[in-house]
Amino acid sequence: MKTDLNLRFDLGALETLAGEKVFGRGQAYHRDGHVRILAFDARRVLAEVEGSEDYRVELSGRGADIGGKCSCPAFEDWGFCKHMVATALAANDAELDGRDTPDPFDRIREHLKAKSVDELVELVVGLAEADSALFRKLDLAAAALVADDATLKARLKDAIDRVTRTGGYVDYGGARDWADRVNEALDAVADLASGPRAKLALEMAEHAVDRIDEALNEIDDSDGYCGGCLASAAAIHLDAARAAKPDPMELARRLFAREMDEDFEAFHGAVGTYEDVLGEEGLAEYRRLASEAWKKLPAKAAGQKGGEDHGAAYGRLVGILDFFAERDGDVETRIALRAKDLSTPWRYFELAEFCCSQGRKSEALAWAEEGLWAFEDDRTADRLVDLAVALLTEGGRTTEAEAHLWRAFEKAPSEAGYRKLKDLCGHAARERALATLEAWLKKEKPSLWRSPADVLVRILMVEQDYDAAWKAVRRHDASKSVREELARESEATHPKEALEIFGQRVEELAERGGNREYAEAAQLIARMAALRDPKEHAAYVAGLKTRFARKRNFMKRLA
Repeated sequence: MKTDLNLRFDLGALETLAGEKVFGRGQAYHRDGHVRILAFDARRVLAEVEGSEDYRVELSGRGADIGGKCSCPAFEDWGFCKHMVATALAANDAELDGRDTPDPFDRIREHLKAKSVDELVELVVGLAEADSALFRKLDLAAAALVADDATLKARLKDAIDRVTRTGGYVDYGGARDWADRVNEALDAVADLASGPRAKLALEMAEHAVDRIDEALNEIDDSDGYCGGCLASAAAIHLDAARAAKPDPMELARRLFAREMDEDFEAFHGAVGTYEDVLGEEGLAEYRRLASEAWKKLPAKAAGQKGGEDHGAAYGRLVGILDFFAERDGDVETRIALRAKDLSTPWRYFELAEFCCSQGRKSEALAWAEEGLWAFEDDRTADRLVDLAVALLTEGGRTTEAEAHLWRAFEKAPSEAGYRKLKDLCGHAARERALATLEAWLKKEKPSLWRSPADVLVRILMVEQDYDAAWKAVRRHDASKSVREELARESEATHPKEALEIFGQRVEELAERGGNREYAEAAQLIARMAALRDPKEHAAYVAGLKTRFARKRNFMKRLA
C-alpha cells in the first residue's frame, strides 16, 4: 500500500498494526460514518465511534509512528482495533480537507463558564448520582476536606476494603475493572501523601498494599493492571514517608518485615529505595535485623535444603545485606553472602558470575568447577558449563574446556551441546559425538512427545549429511516435528522423502479442518508442486479434491 506524505496516519502502517481483516472492517466503519471526531490537534485525535456500543478512541503520533487506545474489549484482548482504524481514516480526511474540526470541549468550557457556582455544583452532583465512580471520587475528596483524621481514616479504610474485595476470584475479563476501582481509592490516598495528612496517607498506603497483595492471589492479572495497583500503592507509601518523616527505627522494622514476608514484593529492595528516609539510624537498624535473620539460616551445600526450607529468605536477605556490603565496598562479604547457599547449579553460577563481574576470574573458575564437580550427575548445569568453558578458553586451557563440554554432552546429548563442541574442537568432534549418540540411543526410551533419535537427526542436519539423517529417521523413528523439519531442509536433495512427509501433513491438516489449517495445507501443496512432475502433481491435487470435496473452504484454497 502506498504512503501519502499528506496523511496524518500512514495507511501501510495502519494495516500492519491492525492486520488485513481488521483494517478492512475499520474502512467500513469509516465509510459508513460511524466516527465522530471530538478533538483534533498536533498532539492527539480523540473520537467517539459507534459500534455495538459507543467507544472512545484516542490516537497519538503521526505517519508510521501511531499509538493510542480504545475502550472496546477487542483492544484489551488483541490490540489495534477497527475503531482505531476508522478514527485514523477520519483524521486523515479532516487533514486532507484542511478543514478545522470544531472542538466540542471548547464549546463545553464556554458553556460552563457562563454558569453560576450553584448551577455548576448541581450539575456535578447530578452527574455523580448517575456515575458511581464519580460519586466515590468526589465523596472521598469531600471527606478529606471536612472530616477529622479518625473519620477520614475510617472512610478511606472502608473504601480500600470495598474496592479490593474479589468475591472469590476475578477472571481475566474483570481484572481491569477491579484495577480501575482500586486506583480510584488510591488517588484519594495519593492526594494526602504530600500534605499535612501524610502520616495518615502512609498508614492507608500500607493497608492498601496488604489488601492488594492478598487479592492478587485470586486474580487473573495476565495484563498486569492489578500488579500496577500494587506498584502505585508502594509509590504513594514512599511519597508519604518522605513527607511524614516517620521514626526511622520504626520505619526500618516495618519495611524489613514487609520485604521479608509479602508474596508480590511491593517493598522489594526497600532498603535502597527508602535510603534517604531511613537515614543512618534507620539503615543501621535495617542492617541489624537482616544480619540477625541471616545468622539463623543454615548454610546449604550441593543438593541440601539445610533442614527447614526457608524459601525466598536467602535471596531477600542476600539482596539487603549486599546493599550494605556494596555501600562499604566490601567485595569479600558480597562473595561470602552468595556462597552460603550453594544448593543448586544456579546458585554456583550466580556466585561465579558475580566473581567475574568483580574481575576475579580465577575465583569464578574455581567456583564454577566446584559446582560442576558437586553436580556431576545433574543435567541442568548448562550455564555453569558454559561459564567454565569460556574462562578456560580465555586462559588458553582448551583441553580442559573440551573435557567439560564432552562430559556435559555425554550426560545429556543435544544439538546445542554439539554446536559448542564443533566450535571448540572443529570437525574432529563429529565422529566421537555420533558414536556417543549411538550408544546413548540404546539406553534412552522415547516418550509421547520426544524421541531420543531427534538429537542424532538434528546433529546430522547441522552437518548437512541428509543421507545419514534420513537413514537415522528410518532406523530410530524420529519425532514427527523433526521429520517435518528435515523434509523442509532437505527437499532439494531428497524430494521423495520430503513429498511423503508433506503429504502426511496435508492429510492431517485437511482432516482436522479450520481456515488456519487449510492455509498451511495449501502452502505445503504449493511447495510440493516444485518437487515433482506437473502431471503427477495435478493427479495428486485431483485426488485431494475427491477425498475432501465436502470441505468447501479447503476446496477454495485448492482452486
